[in-house]
Amino acid sequence: MQAQTRASSDDSAAPSSADADFPSQPAQDPVDLHVETQKKHAAAIARAKAEARAHALRSLPEVRMFCANTVSTADAARIAWQASKLEEVEARLQEKIAELEAKRAEFQEWLRKRDEAMKMARQSVVEIYSKMDPEAAASELVQMDDAMAAAVLSKLNPRTASAILDQMDPARAAHLTDEMVGADSGDGKRS
Repeated sequence: MQAQTRASSDDSAAPSSADADFPSQPAQDPVDLHVETQKKHAAAIARAKAEARAHALRSLPEVRMFCANTVSTADAARIAWQASKLEEVEARLQEKIAELEAKRAEFQEWLRKRDEAMKMARQSVVEIYSKMDPEAAASELVQMDDAMAAAVLSKLNPRTASAILDQMDPARAAHLTDEMVGADSGDGKRS
């Protein structure tokens, strides 16, 4: 048995005659699997693009028909959108016109009140105040309505009006002067 064990251990050490019949094959170059996968993937993408182009060319009449069928709907939608935008702009414009009309009405009311005050201060009343003592005229004008007092003062000559204003409380005199400036300018603005 030892002879057989020796013989089998010698066999493993020495090449067998069967191994001698097959010459050793040269090693093959290693294959880069990643590059091969990329090439296959690129080819698949190219095929998919070619198929998509072919399908698009086959379905081109369908696309044209779809576009032709939806163009009137798209035009109608665009026109409706533009009309709604125009209505919004028109509504804002109407609001602005209403605001301007309100301002105009306010200005006309102010002019009417001014004209009434100027009519109230007739020349005879003005002559009476022009001949009064400035202190007495001031005490009388303090009791009057602002518009009426300003109208009387504006019709007096400047020297008499300044003497009367000098006898009044400074705040009241300033207020009446503001009224006079507003009445004289006729623009509706108060200083």
